[in-house]
Amino acid sequence: MGDNMARIGGQLGRLLDGVEVEWKTLGEVCNLITTGKLNANALEDDGIYPFFTCNETPYKINNYAFDLEAILISGNGSQVGHLNYYKGKFNAYQRTYIVGDFKDSIKVMYLFYYLSRTLKEYITQHSKKGSVPYITMPMLDNFKIPIPCPDNPVRSLAIQAEIVRILDTFTELTTELTTELTLRKKQYEYYRDRLLTFEEGEVEWKPLGEVTQYEQPTKYLVQSTDYNDDFTTPVLTAGKTFILGYTDEANGIYKASKTPVIIFDDFTTANKWVDFDFKAKSSAMKMITSADDCNFILKYIYYWLNTLPSELIDRDHKRQWISNFCTKKIPIPPLAEQSRIVAILDKFDTLTTSISEGLPREIALRQQQYEYYRDLLLSFPKPEDDEKQGE
Repeated sequence: MGDNMARIGGQLGRLLDGVEVEWKTLGEVCNLITTGKLNANALEDDGIYPFFTCNETPYKINNYAFDLEAILISGNGSQVGHLNYYKGKFNAYQRTYIVGDFKDSIKVMYLFYYLSRTLKEYITQHSKKGSVPYITMPMLDNFKIPIPCPDNPVRSLAIQAEIVRILDTFTELTTELTTELTLRKKQYEYYRDRLLTFEEGEVEWKPLGEVTQYEQPTKYLVQSTDYNDDFTTPVLTAGKTFILGYTDEANGIYKASKTPVIIFDDFTTANKWVDFDFKAKSSAMKMITSADDCNFILKYIYYWLNTLPSELIDRDHKRQWISNFCTKKIPIPPLAEQSRIVAILDKFDTLTTSISEGLPREIALRQQQYEYYRDLLLSFPKPEDDEKQGE
C-alpha cells in the first residue's frame, strides 16, 4: 500500500501542476435540479424501484417518476446533505433533491466527489443562524463547482476522469473491507448464538438477578461540561452515542480497568463491555457487575445478553432490568466451558469491533487516506468573492 501511495502522490504533482479553474454554479453544469413529489410514507416493502428519502439508504416503491443518471441529496433531517448516486428508474421524497441532465463539461462522479467534500459545510454556512440546517433550491442552484482547464475541454475532462479514478480506488478498498466486515459480523453472530444455545437440562439455568447485581452510576457522574479530546477519561451517556466526550475531572472515576462492567442502558437496552476507566453523564445507565460468590465469568454474561431477540428490546424499553431482565433465566455452564466460549468470541469481537487492531481500524485508516487525497485533489484556489465555500 505504501508504494501505491507514493505513486499516487507523484501522479498528483503532474496532474494538477499549473491547472487553472473556472468556477461555475451547479445550475450551469446541469439542466435539472428538482425535488421528488411524494410523502415519506409512500414506501412499499415489496417495491421494485428505489425510493430516495432523507435517509442514507433508499427504500422501495412500485412506481417511478425519474429515469436518468442522478445525484440524490437529502434536503433536511439528521442526514441533510447526504449524497446517493443512481442511474435508472427511481422515485423520491418531496424533500430529496435530484440533480441530473449533466452538461458535457463535467463528469458526474467528479461532481459527486466534490459535493461530498464541500456540500454539508456549505449548507450549514448558508442556513439561518439557530435553525436546523436544510437545503433550499437557490442554495443548490448557486453552489459553485471548480472546472479545471476551462479553455481545453478535452484536458478538463481527462483531469476530472483521473481524479475520479484515484478516488474510486480508495472507495473500492473501503467497500471491500466493509463487505468483509459485514460477513465477519454475520459469522460472529452465528457462532455466538450457536455457542450460547443450550438444551433444557443440559446446563443449570438461573435468573439473571441472582448471578449479577446492578447499580446506577450516581457516584461516578461528571460535573464538568468542559469536554476535550485531549483529556483522558471518557464520559459515558445513555443512548447510541455512548461516549459523550472526554474529561479531566479526577474525582469519582469508576476503575473499570480493574473491575470491568456491562453497561446496560434503559433507553436503548444496548449492552456494552467496558474495561476502561470512565465517568458517567446519565443515571439512566445501569452498571451490571458480578453477584457475590457466583460461579460465572461476567463477560460470558455480556455475550449471552447480546443473543436476546430485538423484539424483547423494542417491546418495553423502560425499566428493562426490573421488569424483564432481572427474572430472565440464563444458562450457566461449567467455568471451563464459559472460559472457552469467551476466548472464541473475544477473537471475533476483536476482528469486528476493535478500533485499534480489527477491521474497523483498517476501514478507518482507508477512510482517512481517501479524505486526505480527496481534499488534496479537490482543493482548488477560490475566487476572491467566494464566501469560503467548502473551506
